[in-house]
Amino acid sequence: MNIVKSVFILGAIATLALTTGCASVQKASPQEDNAAKAFKSNPEYSQVYVYRNETLGAALSMPVTVDGKTAGNTGPKSYFKFNLPAGKHTLTSQGDKSVLDINTENGKIYYVWQEVKMGVMSGGSKLQLVDTDKGQKGVKQCTLIKTNL
Repeated sequence: MNIVKSVFILGAIATLALTTGCASVQKASPQEDNAAKAFKSNPEYSQVYVYRNETLGAALSMPVTVDGKTAGNTGPKSYFKFNLPAGKHTLTSQGDKSVLDINTENGKIYYVWQEVKMGVMSGGSKLQLVDTDKGQKGVKQCTLIKTNL
């Protein structure tokens, strides 16, 4: 009987962890999400999409900064869209565990994949500049989230 009780308790704990453990992020409206997924460039600024299209590490929210300013936290299947002036920009994830410097031009769109990396004790991420096809495909799998910028 002790084994059955232990299995039941472990199952209940696992169920609770799975249903409440996902990282929460503040989603933008469906209209804003659809507009961002039109991928229309603007000659007045560069656009940078940072997306996380994996469910790996779903319980982890991952902070993102742009030029030292906190943009917010990504969760699974989410993305940010930043309108930035042309020039050099530094994006970070999880402090300075992942740093990506990019040089942008007005009128161009850039895609940054926030790849989730699972470690022994905790998860991490790696920011990677990707091409347009891969970037748009990844963003389309995600939902736009609000940014603090």
